[in-house]
Amino acid sequence: MKIISLLPATTEIVCALDLREQLVGRSHECDYPEYVQTLPVCSQPKYPFDGQSFDIDQKVKAILSEGLSIYRINTDQIRQLNPNLILTQDQCEVCAVALKDVEQCLAQIGVEASVLSFSPETLEDILADIQVIAGQFKIPEKGLQLKNEIDQGFSVIRNKTSTLEPVHMEIIEWIDPLMAAGNWMPDLVEIAGGYCTLGESGEHSPFIDFEQLMKADPEILSIIPCGYPIQRTKSELDTLFKTERWQELKAVKNKRIYIADGHQFFNRPGPRIANSARILAEIMHPDIFKPEQKQNCWTEVY
Repeated sequence: MKIISLLPATTEIVCALDLREQLVGRSHECDYPEYVQTLPVCSQPKYPFDGQSFDIDQKVKAILSEGLSIYRINTDQIRQLNPNLILTQDQCEVCAVALKDVEQCLAQIGVEASVLSFSPETLEDILADIQVIAGQFKIPEKGLQLKNEIDQGFSVIRNKTSTLEPVHMEIIEWIDPLMAAGNWMPDLVEIAGGYCTLGESGEHSPFIDFEQLMKADPEILSIIPCGYPIQRTKSELDTLFKTERWQELKAVKNKRIYIADGHQFFNRPGPRIANSARILAEIMHPDIFKPEQKQNCWTEVY
C-alpha cells in the first residue's frame, strides 16, 4: 500500500499506527514525526499566507468568493508516486486540500486511488477516524490500542479536575477578525477542568466581536490561532492590546492571558490531542499540574 496524506493529523495517525513505511507523500504542512519531512510534498498553498491574520483572512475570503481552491495539488508528483490511498479532509476549505480537489486531480491524471476524507467535529469523531484508518489497513487492534492510549491521557487529567470548580476559559482561535474556538476545543477545555461559552462542541468556530468577548469576560483567556506557533502569535498581540477596553477584561486584570501552540497542537485532530488537553490543564490549574509543556507548547503573556 502506498499512502499520500494531505492532512497533518492523518499523517500523525498513520505513523502512530506503525504504517509510516507505507507513506510515500505528504502535504506542505505535514512535519511530524520529523521523519515525514523527507517525503515528497504533494500540495502547496496557491498564494503565500504570510503577514498579519487580517491580511490572511482577506486573502482567503477573496479566493473563496471566486469559487477557487486555496491549495494547489502537484499532479505530476502524484502521478509519479501512483498511490493506492490518499487521505484528505472535507471539513474546512482553509485548513487543507479539500476532497473535491483530490477527486478532480485523480480524474485528470487517471490514477486509480482510493480516497478517505475526514471531517471530525468532536473528540469522539477524532477517535472514530483513528479506527477508520486502522480498519482500512485491517489492523483494528492497533487502532483500538491507540484510541485507548488517548483516552487514558484524558482520564489522567479528568481524575484530577473532576472534583474542581470549573474555571471559565475562552479560547481565541483567530486574532483579526476575532474567532472563538469550536469543534472539539470546548471538549478539551472541559477535560482540563474548565468551561467556555463563546464556542460550542461540535459546531464550527464562530467569528465574534470584541463586545461578545467583553460580555463573556472569562477568568482566563488563551490565544491559540489555528496553525500559528507561539512566536508568530506573539508578533500579533499588539492587535489585541490596542483594542479599546482590552484592559477591562477580567483575564487581563488577573494577568491570566496565555499563548499556546496552535500549529502542532489543538488544531491537529490526531494522536497528540490529549497533549492539548494537558496544556490547558497546566494553564488552568498550575497548582495541580506540573508545567511539563511550558515554554515549548505554551507560555503566559503577562
